[in-house]
Amino acid sequence: MKRIARYLLLMMFSFLIYSCGSTSKNKAVISQQTKKTPKTKRPSNPNYKKIKSIIGHAKTFSGTRYKYGGTTKKGMDCSGLIYTSFKKENVILPRTSRTMATQGKAIALKKVTVGDLLFFKTNKRKNVISHVGLVVEVKGTIKFIHASTSRGVIISSLEENYWNKAFASARRVL
Repeated sequence: MKRIARYLLLMMFSFLIYSCGSTSKNKAVISQQTKKTPKTKRPSNPNYKKIKSIIGHAKTFSGTRYKYGGTTKKGMDCSGLIYTSFKKENVILPRTSRTMATQGKAIALKKVTVGDLLFFKTNKRKNVISHVGLVVEVKGTIKFIHASTSRGVIISSLEENYWNKAFASARRVL
């Protein structure tokens, strides 16, 4: 019985090694596929470097606590984060989210790209723009950096129920 078990184990092990191996023909096919894979192209936006710099600067505030009217690492509010990040690249925006929502060009959510601004109505009683975030990623879901009153500067997803329901508009400044 032990002999049969060893034989079966040896057969399974041999099969596993054989089936996981790759032949030189397989390597050639894989090599050709790799060569044919198109390289990721840089976005055609002429402001690409500026946008990347703005996002990079905004991310340096990650974890900064929320402070109404704040624009430093000691404390930051949502419009302060956006204002400070754009100012680093000499793009001057208004200081409040409601006024920022009048800048640039309105765009459909399906056209949103990295560097665009998302505006939210978080105060249902007043029904006005009260929050802003900066798009940092668009890969199936839209992710944005913002200053949350409860968690400070964080990256959130537009798929999160709260933000999805509060979403009001998107605008492109650059």
